Amino acid sequence: MCDQEYFDDDRRKFEALGQVTRRQFGGIVAAGIAMSLPAVANAVTVTDGDVTITTPDGQCDAYFVHPSTGDAAGVLIWPDIFGLRPAFRQMGKRLAESGYSVLVVNPFYRTKKAPTAEKGTQTPFTDVRPMAATLSETTHMADAKAFIAWLDQQSSVSKTRKIGTQGYCMGGPIAFRTAAAVPARVGAVASFHGGGLVTDQPNSPHLQAATSKAQFLVAIAANDDERSPTDKDKLKETFEKASLQAEIEVYAGAAHGWCPPDSSVYNEPQAEKAWARLLALYGKALA
Repeated sequence: MCDQEYFDDDRRKFEALGQVTRRQFGGIVAAGIAMSLPAVANAVTVTDGDVTITTPDGQCDAYFVHPSTGDAAGVLIWPDIFGLRPAFRQMGKRLAESGYSVLVVNPFYRTKKAPTAEKGTQTPFTDVRPMAATLSETTHMADAKAFIAWLDQQSSVSKTRKIGTQGYCMGGPIAFRTAAAVPARVGAVASFHGGGLVTDQPNSPHLQAATSKAQFLVAIAANDDERSPTDKDKLKETFEKASLQAEIEVYAGAAHGWCPPDSSVYNEPQAEKAWARLLALYGKALA
């Protein structure tokens, strides 16, 4: 999963290489404030707001944004270890402007309402790691079922189109398990710099995901691949054996955490490539 020492080392390394610019670091002007993402071409008008979702374990605070008219395929977003914050609201809204009904959840609702990282990605890992430790396979599965059921109750969510789910960092394995928890509804899964997708345990997220009927996009950070060079091969082998379509790629020059625009290793060119591949996945699997 996330590691503070690796995170800081990566920032210095990729800044020195010119792959993360001073402009990008300067864009983090306040806690949790993200750089502006590129505008969506032909963006639809959206309606958004904070919502509360009842789960078996309590009340989850979340952000829901959707096209203002009609219905659309639903998407469930699992944030990284820093949780629900302005950057992920911005990412959710951008996806909604592309024609999806998007729910961004606070995965730590059992412990604390958002914001769970008051300084955004500048929050010390020691402040957020204990919250991540409270989550497990059991909470992943229970939450996935509750959140997908909530989406299906919304008039802005199409009941005839499959639902997509995407996760970042620790959200990657949760997105994988979402597909396993609700296989009849989840048609597409995307993981961006996911941590812990492959383990040697029988409940490894990649093995559980292979029991689903979804299509997959797995975007791997270059430095994550350096640390776990066989993970991509195990993912390919597992999905091929299950006859599931999967695009698995190592993103050259991208450090762990490169997609959220408030990250200190945000890599706009590679983040935009990942965004384009996400839209391609959803356009195919959620049509």
